[in-house]
Amino acid sequence: MNIKEELERKVGIAKDIYLNNIEIDPLTVKAILINEVVPADPLQDFYGEPDADYLKTTIPLFRGAGTAVASMQDILQMGIYITNAVKTPKTEYTIEKSSIENSLPYLEAEFSLFPNIKVIMLMGDVAKKAFNMIAKKAAKKNIIPAVSTYKLRNTPIYYEGIRVMPSYIMTGGNILIEKSKVTMTTEDIAAMLEIIK
Repeated sequence: MNIKEELERKVGIAKDIYLNNIEIDPLTVKAILINEVVPADPLQDFYGEPDADYLKTTIPLFRGAGTAVASMQDILQMGIYITNAVKTPKTEYTIEKSSIENSLPYLEAEFSLFPNIKVIMLMGDVAKKAFNMIAKKAAKKNIIPAVSTYKLRNTPIYYEGIRVMPSYIMTGGNILIEKSKVTMTTEDIAAMLEIIK
């Protein structure tokens, strides 16, 4: 199945929305990692060039969690799909709520593509906010409490039988600067890998 084609079929084609244009067997996916926002250059995204900026921080996180991955293909073969909550590049320092809302139908449709999901990892505050916006439509309440991520990391949270794990953003400058967050993110990825074994 081609993700981009399937999402456009389900939701529609939208100008400036960037979707993962990859072929994948949806039955093999056991975990979804939701990053915050697509990069300005699609070639720097997870499924772009082999040395894309997003992979320069993501691959070391997976290696720190004890895996011998070298590419996005290796991560996919482990049953892990990575996407972005916001499908349009940010134009300001912060991400507007409207950008999240415009991307939500695509993110929600993405969840529906994978019937064997055991874990959804929320990589950063924007991912947490987007997930809560989706969950609130069905559950009528936020699934992720409005407290700091470090307080939630080891709290088992479930949504429709799926373990939801808040963690930290895995792309961009913050992950390179804040070593404690790198450590916690690798621990969270290691915990996710244990669940999907």
